[in-house]
Amino acid sequence: MPPELFIGIFVFLFGLIIGSFLNVCIVRIPGGKSIVMPASACPKCAAPIRPYDNIPVLSYLVLRGKCRACKTPISPLYPLVELLTGILFLACYLAFGLTIDALKWAVFSAIMIVLVFTDLRERLLPDLVNYTGLALGLALSFFTKPTDGTALWIANHIFEFPPPAPVLSFADAIFGAAFGSALLWLVSEAYFRLRGREGMGLGDVKMMLMAGAFLGTKRTLLTILAGSLLGSVLGVAVIVARRKEADYELPFGTFLGMAALLVVFFGTPVVNWYQSLLMVR
Repeated sequence: MPPELFIGIFVFLFGLIIGSFLNVCIVRIPGGKSIVMPASACPKCAAPIRPYDNIPVLSYLVLRGKCRACKTPISPLYPLVELLTGILFLACYLAFGLTIDALKWAVFSAIMIVLVFTDLRERLLPDLVNYTGLALGLALSFFTKPTDGTALWIANHIFEFPPPAPVLSFADAIFGAAFGSALLWLVSEAYFRLRGREGMGLGDVKMMLMAGAFLGTKRTLLTILAGSLLGSVLGVAVIVARRKEADYELPFGTFLGMAALLVVFFGTPVVNWYQSLLMVR
């Protein structure tokens, strides 16, 4: 077996295992419960889930989507989260190789999966996830190359010689976090003053604070634009399909998370194209 194929299979399987843990986070963190104890159990009959019934995706298929003890249906979101995590981890490896960049984006993907599904289920973006992600994004920036360019552009106008790469990368993370959170806060504040009611929660602001630390300024802006577009198109489709009222609360964090994941893998060509269009280097 070629080494690349072996590594790819290992990364995918590892992603499935991490996805199983993310399911625990998605279910327990919004309720303020521990993600370590107690062991997983059926929410209906409280029967402990045995190790052989906790194999990612496979156990769901073997059990035909039902609890072994009481036959209560198991939500298909569980295998979906596991499979999606495995696919995203594999995509990070294929796109960035066996590098610290791949690790960074795998961590970001895991965080986004938790936020996307907690917002979808509970209309909640937990502070614990956002602030932990912010700390990880800032820490990982020291070990990855600066790719955003904002810090370098500013440094070239201030210093005769640019700072070291880790400093530039950390500065890009700070600028991205500040820009993403500030932009969404301004939009939220403007909506409140114009309409007299909240149109966006602070959870979305904190989410972009965290995401900006990973993405940098340019990709953060692209994420917000793409998330708004997804929210408009998919949101209208959901309202029409389910016959909801026009003021139906949409999980904007879910759309932002989906957009952020798309930007990780497809955002660089878009940013480069736009910069070339404006003749910005």
